[in-house]
Amino acid sequence: MMPHSLKGVYRNGTFILEIACNLPEGAEVELLIQSISVVSPAISDLESKKRFLKSLISRVLQNLIPLNAPHFTREMLHERS
Repeated sequence: MMPHSLKGVYRNGTFILEIACNLPEGAEVELLIQSISVVSPAISDLESKKRFLKSLISRVLQNLIPLNAPHFTREMLHERS
C-alpha cells in the first residue's frame, strides 16, 4: 500500500479527519503529530519520574552522534525553492 496523508484534528480524545477515507477495518495507520502545542503529561510520582529520566538518559546514550558524523550547513538542512 502506498503511503498518503490525511489531515484532521484531535478533539475530546478522538482524531477527526477533515475528509472521509476508505480504510479497511483493522487497517494499521501511523500518526505524525505536527503541532508545537503537544505537551507530555506531567509525571507527579517521584519514582516514576526517576524511572522515566533514567530510561531517557539510557536511550540518549545509546544513540550518540558519532564524532565523525558529517556537519550539515543551514542550506543543507532547509529546502529552498
